[in-house]
Amino acid sequence: MTLPSQARSETAPGPGEGPAAADEARSSLVGRSPAQLMWRRFRRDRTGVTAAFVVAFYFLVALLAPVISWLYGKDAYTPYGQNADGLLNEYGYPIAPNGGMSGDFWFGLEPGLGRDVFMQLVYGIRTSLSIAIIVTIVTTIIGVVMGIWSGYAGGKTDYVIGRIIDTLLAFPSQLFLIVFLPVVEAAFVSPEEETPVWLRYVSICVVLTVLGWATISRLLRSQVLSLREREFIEAARVTGASPARIIFKELLPNLWTPIIIQSTLALPLYVGAEAGLGFLGVGMTEPTPDWGRMFLVGSNVYHQDITYLIFPGVSMVIFVVAFNLLGDSLRDAFDPKTRR
Repeated sequence: MTLPSQARSETAPGPGEGPAAADEARSSLVGRSPAQLMWRRFRRDRTGVTAAFVVAFYFLVALLAPVISWLYGKDAYTPYGQNADGLLNEYGYPIAPNGGMSGDFWFGLEPGLGRDVFMQLVYGIRTSLSIAIIVTIVTTIIGVVMGIWSGYAGGKTDYVIGRIIDTLLAFPSQLFLIVFLPVVEAAFVSPEEETPVWLRYVSICVVLTVLGWATISRLLRSQVLSLREREFIEAARVTGASPARIIFKELLPNLWTPIIIQSTLALPLYVGAEAGLGFLGVGMTEPTPDWGRMFLVGSNVYHQDITYLIFPGVSMVIFVVAFNLLGDSLRDAFDPKTRR
């Protein structure tokens, strides 16, 4: 449902435009659904559309990483610098200038092991994005359920869930992740055994999910507290609608906007969190390619090979900025009143 103020903002004539232009703009909106109006506003935002293409490119690279590896002719695991002479010097740094960049190694070689930086970066995108997507989906589902349940039920239920949310939000996330991940792994793996890659992957997803759902839950709780006193909710109760019907048919359709926007803004935060864990040494383990571990290696070798640190750094900045711009554009498209 389009609010009257939104309709006026859509149909208001611009500077120098007369009533005919306003009538034409108004007639073009007649019969359009809210989704169509949102898409129409989003297409007008060049920044948002550009950011969407950049984000889509990253997702495409992550999805097609094996295909890119096949076309490129190299993988992210082979130590090419150690297997061939003349690529690394006696200290393990690339002999060729600019980090060993050449026609064979587009982004150069990793200092020490001599792996291909381009494929490390491509598969690092795949690792970080897959974790961020899983955590975003699960935290959104849990946050939606707990937020709506807390706001609609009220009373003791709201109090208990509210205190759980307060407790989770009070935790220093990074410190908790650093301390808790080794504890989780110690419960499943003996000190003599090496931690399986899948266990580290699952542990990161679980811990990020436990700490992540509280934010969106608190946001939706406040929205539900406001909506449940509105006339259309009271009318649904009077007509004998069950709580489930009220939640799914009345409340949830009015919450899609904050849910989508919050999820869009949360995903790059999880990408950064996963990379931060890798940088601190508690993220994904070798030999799994990971952005955070690339930052860790780069921070140790930047005096001798600054090129290696540039590629993951620039890639991370572009992705986070593009996703944040996309989230801002979606927010403006869903609710034009938020435009600054």
